[in-house]
Amino acid sequence: MTTCPEPPQELRREITARQLSMIAIGGAIGTGLFLASGSAIAQAGPGGALLGYAIMGIAVYCMMQSLGEMATQLPIRGSFEAYAERFVDPSLGFAAGWNYWLSWTITLAAELVAGALIVKFWFPHANTTFWAMGFFTILLGLNWMTVKAYAEAEYWFSGIKVITVIVFLAVGLLLVFGGLGGDAVGFQNWTLQDSATGRSAPFVGGFIGVLSVFMVAGFSFQGTEGVGLAAAETADPVKNVPKAIRTVFWRILLFYIGAMFIVGTLIGFNNPNLLNGDETHVAFSPFTMVFSHVPHIGYYAASLMNAVILTAVLSCGNSAFYVATRMLHAMACTGKAPKQFTKLNSRGVPVAALLATGLVGACAFFSNYIGDQKIYALLYNASSLSGFLVWIGIAICHLRFRRSWVAQGRSVNDLLFKSNAYPYGTWLSLILFVAVLFGANAGVFRAASFSWFDFISSYLMIPVVLLLYIIHKLVYRTQIVPLKDCKF
Repeated sequence: MTTCPEPPQELRREITARQLSMIAIGGAIGTGLFLASGSAIAQAGPGGALLGYAIMGIAVYCMMQSLGEMATQLPIRGSFEAYAERFVDPSLGFAAGWNYWLSWTITLAAELVAGALIVKFWFPHANTTFWAMGFFTILLGLNWMTVKAYAEAEYWFSGIKVITVIVFLAVGLLLVFGGLGGDAVGFQNWTLQDSATGRSAPFVGGFIGVLSVFMVAGFSFQGTEGVGLAAAETADPVKNVPKAIRTVFWRILLFYIGAMFIVGTLIGFNNPNLLNGDETHVAFSPFTMVFSHVPHIGYYAASLMNAVILTAVLSCGNSAFYVATRMLHAMACTGKAPKQFTKLNSRGVPVAALLATGLVGACAFFSNYIGDQKIYALLYNASSLSGFLVWIGIAICHLRFRRSWVAQGRSVNDLLFKSNAYPYGTWLSLILFVAVLFGANAGVFRAASFSWFDFISSYLMIPVVLLLYIIHKLVYRTQIVPLKDCKF
């Protein structure tokens, strides 16, 4: 195995407590909420979207408790990729690491496409490739600097997102009840019927519709686990990681559940400007659409909101660049990736890993030739699948972590941070993630005409990860790590 470079080429612990907390918040607020949530409303209606996000929020909370327990005890390079190698099987660590890297490079591409879609609010005929390249250059520059620069940029990006959601919730409630003048919108969209399709709210699409929301919600929540990776570059992780983990549930409850309620109440599920794959209409952010209803200043309020959402896209892309780069560097340090990716520049940034991540993320440049909404849906679907596979791995690692901890004669009370969701919450999240992984895209089999493109884009990442696991297993003949041999 290749060992990682000795200091001064080690990753630097330069992320402060305030930055880590904001990174945790920012990881839970992204284009999944600001843009893809429109797809959830269109597919499942206000009730289905709210239910899907609530269930997924509970599962993610349980998963984050599991990760928090491991990351506090072992704030090491690679996080869950390293945990999979130590507590389950080195082949699982290999597959988990490459899957996570793929997941975030795909997410980076999705954020670049999302940025171009958001710009179309002002410039409907804008060239997607041109804007994606511009955003790519900005994000590459931010990540080329020190980790401190990344963390500080993410701190301010995340702060803007938090303020945006809070203002959105307040303005949305006032619009529902007529507090800004004009007629109150009320709850008419919760009983809306579409005469053209025969569908009706609040549960459009029934059970399959709710299942489809799980995939959108998974993409929305993806990034919360980035706290585990950031722990390796965090000052005093024993104190700061638990602090960041403990606030996840309340953010999910307030930001996502509250925002989905407002969006579903103010925007009908049959609105053609919701993200639904229809290239004949421009897809707007539901947040922008809500602000367009503000009396007298609707267009200006919507423009301001759209600008803020654009900064959120840059924030998500910034995070995607960071976590994917650090995962590739961590894998190179343990021989799971080419050793060239271990190299750091004088500022402690793994430049080779950064460029490799950017090269794959640049596939967003082709969106103009395929269709903006179509490729965005494809990318967030693929990223969601990869994210669920990561979360499944975290749950499995935690079950093995806790069993091996006890098997080696340690007391649970000696853990630096104890998951309050273990064991039932860990099992609940594991079962739900597996069910969503295979069931959320079941709608492709119900379509009037079966599409191989939709089928492959819906399930491709599953065989890819299995193939990575099997190939590594056959080459290195790895075994399940005995509980008493797990390394703490």
